[in-house]
Amino acid sequence: MKKILATLALVAFFLYACQKTDVQHIDHVTAADLSDAKDLSAMIQPMSNDYASIPQDPQNPLNADKVELGKLLFHETRLGLNPKQTEGLHTYSCASCHHAEAGFQSGLTQAISEGGSGFGIAGELRIPSAIYQTENIDVQPIRAPSLLGSAYQDIMLWNGELGGVGLNIGTENLWTSDGNSNNFTGLYGLEILGLASRQKHRLNPDTAWLASNETYKNLFDLAFPELPDTERINSRTVSLALAAYQRTLLANQSPFQRYLRGDLKAMTKAEKDGKSLFFGKAKCSNCHNGPALNSMQFVALGMNDMQNGVNGAFNVAPDNRESKGRGGFTGKARDIYKFKVPQLYNLRDVTALGHGGSFSSVEEVIRYKNAGIPQNANVPLSQLSKMFQPLGLTEDEIGKLVKFVRDALYDPNLVRYEPASLPSGNCFPNNDEQSRIDRGCQ
Repeated sequence: MKKILATLALVAFFLYACQKTDVQHIDHVTAADLSDAKDLSAMIQPMSNDYASIPQDPQNPLNADKVELGKLLFHETRLGLNPKQTEGLHTYSCASCHHAEAGFQSGLTQAISEGGSGFGIAGELRIPSAIYQTENIDVQPIRAPSLLGSAYQDIMLWNGELGGVGLNIGTENLWTSDGNSNNFTGLYGLEILGLASRQKHRLNPDTAWLASNETYKNLFDLAFPELPDTERINSRTVSLALAAYQRTLLANQSPFQRYLRGDLKAMTKAEKDGKSLFFGKAKCSNCHNGPALNSMQFVALGMNDMQNGVNGAFNVAPDNRESKGRGGFTGKARDIYKFKVPQLYNLRDVTALGHGGSFSSVEEVIRYKNAGIPQNANVPLSQLSKMFQPLGLTEDEIGKLVKFVRDALYDPNLVRYEPASLPSGNCFPNNDEQSRIDRGCQ
C-alpha cells in the first residue's frame, strides 16, 4: 500500500510540475494576443518569393529571374556611368543611398552617391570625397527614403511625383521634368524610379556591356522571355527588373510580422503594450497602416527641412522644391509642406529621420508627435495636419511605444537581400577606394 501511495504521490508531483512548466512556457501569451493577431491580419507581409501576393505593376509581372536580375543591377556599381568627375566612374550604385545595412535608406541625414568616400559598417562613415569639387557631389536636398515595403506605394518620392497612376492622374500637365515625364508610360512609381535615376542620380545601363556579360545576358533572357531577343536589354527592362527586386524588400522576419503569423511569443510584453498604443491611444495607425505601415496620404507635421551645415548637409539650395513637399510638385497652396507618409520598419539603426533628417532616433520622433509642437516656423499653422495634436502619452507609454516601433518592427536579417557578389566583380554598394577597404573588397 505504501508503494502505491508513493507512486501516486510521484505521479501527482510530475503532473503538477508539467502543469507549472506549461504555465511558464506560455509566458505573456494571452487570449487578447490571439484576437489581436487575427484582427491585425491585414498588416501581414507576404514572403518575398510569394510573388502572387506581392502588389505589382500590371506592366511588370514578377518572376524569380527578374527579381534576381534586379538584385544584381541594384547593387551594380558598373552602372555608375555618368559621373561629373572621371574619378567617379563605376563607383556608385542604387544601393549607395539605399542599402540593407541601414534598412534600405542611407543611414545619413544626406545620402551621398557619386563623390562619396567610404562606408563604415552601416554607411555611417560615408563622407564627401576630398578629390571632388563640392558642387559635383551627388546629394539631394531631402533625406533618402527607405525602399522597404515600397511594393505598397503606387507613386514614389516624398512628393509622390513619380508614377503615372493613382493620385497623379490629373496632373499630366506637370509631367515635364526628365524624371516625371516617364509617367506617360502609365507605369507605377517604382517602375519609373529606375528610368528617373538616369537623370537624377547619374546612373546609366551600359547595354553593350550587359549584353556581353554572360550572367546578365542569361538573366535578361529568362526575365523577359516575351520580348524579342533584341529588345530585352534596354533602359526600360533595367528599370523593370530593378522595380521587381525592390518589390520583394519586405521586413517579414521582424518580431511583429512573426507575431502576426502566429508566433505569439515573438514580441515582449512591453512591445505588445506599445502595439496597443500604436493602434489605439497614440493614433499612429491613422496614417501608418497596411503591411508596410505607410500610406499614400500627404501630411504636414511641421518638421524641419534639411539645412546646409546641419548634420553635415551641403549643396541644399534655398527655397528648393523638394522642401515644399507635395506642393513642390503640384504647385497648389493646399499641398505645400505636405509629405508622403513613410514606412516604419527597420528604423533602429537609422540616425536621421523626418524628410529633413531633423530627428536622430525613433524616440525623438515619438516625443515630438506626443508634444504636438511644430519645429518649422515656416510652416503655417493652417497647413498642419489636424491629427498633429498633443497625444497625452505618459513616460511609460512613450517607452513602450518606442519599443514597438524601434524593436518589434526591426528585421535583423535584411542582408539576405544582398547578392554574394556582382558579375562585374566590383565592390558594392560603393566602389571608391575607401569603400573597398571598409567592405573588405581588397
